[in-house]
Amino acid sequence: MLLFLGMSVTAQNPHAHHDSIKNLEEVTVKSATKKKIETEMKMAVSVDEFLSSSDNISFIKRGAYAWEPLLNNMSTERSTVTIDGMHVFGACTDKMDPITSYVESNNLSAIDIKSGQEGSLHGATVAGSIDLKRKSTPFSAQRKWNGAYQSGFEFNNKQFFNLGNVSYSSNKFVFDGSISYRKADNYYDGNDDEVKHSQYKKFNTSIGLAYKTSELSAVRVDAIFDMAKDVGFPALPMDLSLSRALITSAAYKQLFENGLVKVIDTKIYFNAIEHYMDDTTRPENLVHMDMPGWSTTYGLVSKANLKKDNYAAEIQLNAYDNLSIAEMRMYPQDRSNRTMFAYSWPWLTTRYAGLSMNNSWDISEKSQVNLGGSLGVNYNYSKYVEFNWIFHPGAPQEKTRFLPNLHAGYQLNIDQFDFSIGAGYGHRAPSVSEGYGYYIYNSFDRYDYIGDPNLKNEISYEGNASAGFKNERFSLQGKVNYFYIQNYIIGRILSMGSPMNYQSVGVKGYTSLDYATLLNFSVNAGYDILEHLHWKGTLMYARGMDNLGGNLPFIRPLSYQTSLHFMHKNFGIQTSVNGDFEQINYSPEYGEDQTDAYTIWNLSANYTFKINKVNTTIQVGAENLLNQYYSTYADWGNIPRMGRNIFTSLKFTL
Repeated sequence: MLLFLGMSVTAQNPHAHHDSIKNLEEVTVKSATKKKIETEMKMAVSVDEFLSSSDNISFIKRGAYAWEPLLNNMSTERSTVTIDGMHVFGACTDKMDPITSYVESNNLSAIDIKSGQEGSLHGATVAGSIDLKRKSTPFSAQRKWNGAYQSGFEFNNKQFFNLGNVSYSSNKFVFDGSISYRKADNYYDGNDDEVKHSQYKKFNTSIGLAYKTSELSAVRVDAIFDMAKDVGFPALPMDLSLSRALITSAAYKQLFENGLVKVIDTKIYFNAIEHYMDDTTRPENLVHMDMPGWSTTYGLVSKANLKKDNYAAEIQLNAYDNLSIAEMRMYPQDRSNRTMFAYSWPWLTTRYAGLSMNNSWDISEKSQVNLGGSLGVNYNYSKYVEFNWIFHPGAPQEKTRFLPNLHAGYQLNIDQFDFSIGAGYGHRAPSVSEGYGYYIYNSFDRYDYIGDPNLKNEISYEGNASAGFKNERFSLQGKVNYFYIQNYIIGRILSMGSPMNYQSVGVKGYTSLDYATLLNFSVNAGYDILEHLHWKGTLMYARGMDNLGGNLPFIRPLSYQTSLHFMHKNFGIQTSVNGDFEQINYSPEYGEDQTDAYTIWNLSANYTFKINKVNTTIQVGAENLLNQYYSTYADWGNIPRMGRNIFTSLKFTL
């Protein structure tokens, strides 16, 4: 009956408890959540740096700011990125404002990463989901103040940052606040050459207020404001002059001491983003261009947690309305005259509603079965469909799609061993650019891209498995997943049309391949060499091919990470080595070329002490200690990475 009604079902921790129900703590959902927004090597990380420590996330880099996250080696169109379950959509056709760029590490408590169809709780997906969880202080019987301030300097690009946050909790009221500012100049590569247009400035602040309306209920309002200015992108022919985001929500939570239903949490939200790309800092361009974009979203997230005996579940309703607008304006050298105007996103409205449910059963003390899926309805409306008719005569002005997603899994724990196996099936709708984009310039392969409203849904068939061993000193785990994706959407050269951008070499249209396949494999190991000396290592491999046996773009080559961490009393020292092997399975058809192997050595040390009642930590370290010059498979246009970077950080915690 649940499947018939379209309720989705995914894995959940059956051992979630409600002993602290009067403090309004939620049922804990099983995930690969990282609990601290910092890495072993560096405590003052950006959100991007933190995510890059995950073995199933890599990044496309077009500069030092706003990296595009690739989950399971798939672009952001195939993953769902949310903030506390809220859908936020970027306003840049070049994907220079991923959702991760609108938050800061000091206003997040954790990041929940789910692979493949296990991520369908937040909407239709192929690659999985990334949910950025904001800090939310629980109510306290006694009045409590907590706070932290962190400052530091990075020498390579002269980056200076300040991060501060404060929280107050009482029996009835909670306040959370944060503020941050980062400013960086151009960085220098391993040859000590300046990488021009790699500077940025970023300001971010957030506030959260919660009030307990009864012993088992509370209301909460949250807001995030983010602004970036003068952001350079060395891999692109233009830069960002201004980006602003306002992300707001209001929620009501009700807990229940008895019965099957334990928590009901309903949230309404609104967010607005504006993003202005221009090339006023690039006087070498023969034709000047502005590319402003706007994205506005209204939404609802309502979920219920269920628990009884060996059964646990989460039901979630998602609904949102998004309007995406992007313009393209060309000017001669005299910018008082405008010679061309077009909508690259022609006022595209997307409405989505989906119902999902996560179910989990403990069938014994050693084994668990998970079943999941969702049913979503996706509606698109293009206000200026005439732009699409140029290449696709008679294309519909509106389109409705049904997006079913299902997955199942089995977990087994035997003494020190654990095993899992799972499968998934899901649909996703084409993105705004894939369906309705008009002359979106891609500086990687130097083609203008055209969307197609008639594209079919991508359909993913997924299999995954893992096996692990762990004892008091040693741990080893291997994970593998395989995706067979029908109607795989990618750009192909069009026989009609001429490029609009003078830098373009042609026009590509988004089209559907018969299928594509993608394999991801990783091995993680850890060993306690001594009581205070620990080793970790990771090996990752991926392979992606289209239906003709050609290579898919931006697939990570064989790569590795290994680290040693020594900590004794208040002192810690960490060193790590990471790198990629030579990329031999690259795709010239999509603008890629071969990248060489590289190895990077990092080192840091930290010391913690107290000043009165304030915990103080100081850290000094160096990234790319040997100052190697290198560029990776995911560096747009082969821009070089940062050379040696000495960093310092000082943190006070109350």
